[in-house]
Formats: sequence, structure tokens, C-alpha cells
Amino acid sequence: MVELLPLANIEPQTVEHLLDAAFGPDRFGRTAYRIREGTAAIAELSFALIEEGALIGTIQCWPVALRTKEGAAYPLVMVGPVAVRPDVQRGGHGRTLMAHMLEAAEAIADGALMMIGDPEYYGRFFGFAADATGAWDLPGPFEKHRLLARAANGHAVPSDAGMISPR
Repeated sequence: MVELLPLANIEPQTVEHLLDAAFGPDRFGRTAYRIREGTAAIAELSFALIEEGALIGTIQCWPVALRTKEGAAYPLVMVGPVAVRPDVQRGGHGRTLMAHMLEAAEAIADGALMMIGDPEYYGRFFGFAADATGAWDLPGPFEKHRLLARAANGHAVPSDAGMISPR
């Protein structure tokens, strides 16, 4: 049986081992890590998937903002990483984590959701799109079509030009 728990209930080193297995040890050089550097994950939107007592997946969300040149700051919630242990990938576990997080986000998110991800997958199953993110910038390399966002908890996706950074 698969069980969803708050990620805060899981030993941090166990989470790090799963992330290494899912993304490799070079994951810290990715742009997404630069964006959330120095911030703590949003505990109420970060979850673990446990099967037979073992951690098989995690999802984390982070407080970020779109900051414009004019000085406006739009709070956003950065989704990811969504990590599933390699030997159980393609079993729907990532979808389970995303669905659970989205349900929680619709109740408590303080901004629209954003992520760097596969537009076909996250668009088809979860409503993410790059329509409003074309003028956004990130502190590192990224492919524009993979910068995705969706409304949450009544918060629309801002389309202003600006830089995504930690809050």
C-alpha cells in the first residue's frame, strides 16, 4: 500500500539519497536549484510517497517571486523537484504526488504555481502552460518552452516581464 506523508516526516538524508538516485549528483548545478537556493521548502505543499516502509517519491514546493524592473514582486510557488525512485518510475507515482500537492495548493497557495518541466506532460495532466511566462527570466540557462505556470487558489499567473528569484 502506498502512503502519502508530509515530507517533513522523512529524514532529510533519505530524501537526498532519493534525489541523487532520480536526478544524479550533478543536480545542484541546475537552474532550478539556483532559484530556490537559501530558501526552505513550503512544508504544507511538500510530500513523500512511502511504499512498504520505503521512500519511493517526493515532491517539494518553494516560495519564489517574479520581480519586475519596476519593483513589483508577485509571489509564486515553485513546484519541484518531483522525484520518483528509478526502479518504480512510470508507475503513476509522480502523478499521485502532483495531484496531492495540487489539491493542497488550491487551498493554501499564496501565489500561482510555476515550474521548469515537460510542457506536454504537465500541460496535459495538470494544466501547466508557458503562455504567460514568455517574458520571465531565470538566473541560469533554461528552455523558454519548459518554463510553465498555472493559477492556484485564486491567484492568476502574472505575465509581466521579470526575474524569478527566492522570496
